[in-house]
Amino acid sequence: MNILFLSLSFSTSKRQEFYDDLLECFVQNGDKVYAACANEKGCGEKPGLSLYKGMTVLRIPTGQITGEVPLIKKGVATLLMDYQFKSAIKKFLKEIKIDLILYPTPPITLVNTVSYVKKVTGAHTYLLLKDIFPQNAVDLGMISKTGIKGLVYKFFRKKEKKFYSISDYIGCMSPANVKYLLEHNPEIDKNIVEVCPNSIFKTEKKISNESNAIREKYNIPLGAVLFIYGGSLGRPQGIDFLVKCLNKEKNNKKVFFIIIGNGAEANKIREFMGCENPSNVLYMNHLPKAEYQAIADQCDVGMIFLDYHFTIPNFPSRMLNYISASKPILVATDTACDMGDIAEENGFGVKCYSNDVDSFSEALERIAKADKKVMGEHAWKFFCENYTVERSRDIILSHFNKR
Repeated sequence: MNILFLSLSFSTSKRQEFYDDLLECFVQNGDKVYAACANEKGCGEKPGLSLYKGMTVLRIPTGQITGEVPLIKKGVATLLMDYQFKSAIKKFLKEIKIDLILYPTPPITLVNTVSYVKKVTGAHTYLLLKDIFPQNAVDLGMISKTGIKGLVYKFFRKKEKKFYSISDYIGCMSPANVKYLLEHNPEIDKNIVEVCPNSIFKTEKKISNESNAIREKYNIPLGAVLFIYGGSLGRPQGIDFLVKCLNKEKNNKKVFFIIIGNGAEANKIREFMGCENPSNVLYMNHLPKAEYQAIADQCDVGMIFLDYHFTIPNFPSRMLNYISASKPILVATDTACDMGDIAEENGFGVKCYSNDVDSFSEALERIAKADKKVMGEHAWKFFCENYTVERSRDIILSHFNKR
């Protein structure tokens, strides 16, 4: 089967992207993968065709669409992508008979590209729905449903609806995602919507690391329960709430927090560290992958944060890194997200809502006192049964191998 994957970004020589594992799994299955991705200015990769891990990669020159970019500039670049992708595919991949088009959100603006390839090749289409836009932008106050900004919302909502209509199947991250999508888009046939969650390769099971090297290196008390948050520090993560939680727990000698990441609101963490100088918080904006993993392996609990204003059920992929390393999780989210419910119901996590600092402190104490080794075993088991790329691949191909 010839598979075309469309995405904002793709792995480079310096950075591995999330979908790399899934696409590599298709290659191992004997499928041919063609990945078309944006090639932003300054990314360091040569535009055009190249080979990567058995895949043919088409890097398409675009404007700046990721990172700290002015909103208008980013919006224009995002809108132009559809034309740029369609033109590049016509030029470089016109001789390829595509059987299946895979495309995650974001963005939803590649709708004309997907429609074109589907029409000229007869390919089937599968949407990996990771991001429900424009509602997520409404939740964060970036746009609204009324006034001038309401016109922006209506424009993108129309694009979103068309994106769904051209998709033969839609894979959602969780049961809450499926429910939300169908409730807010009743025209979608429920038989084409299913749970096809974020996934990664299953590596060798991590053995509990009893080494104190990390604690000694960073002067972390030996008896403290070590919590880690690694990833983006932006508006979706609700950094204001994270700072409030860290501030309340700054004198708690039973716990220690490691925060590793950068983003649009990382300055709030830096300001907190500078003003309060907490003895039980360590912040680092970036680490080489190997060093980050060495720290993560010696932590006791992984943390996940989502802004409380979300009405859409997000499901951060960061959870996979934690539970695949047999780590229990502390989940602080909005009420729409079902990640905390899934973690508690399956014995590998504790949840609270990200507008209640006292609730966070209670969850912190609960998981600090719990048997984290047993919770870690539950985390590993649930990961193996639900979040491996082999399972995601089989879910997707089950619809097309019958044809």
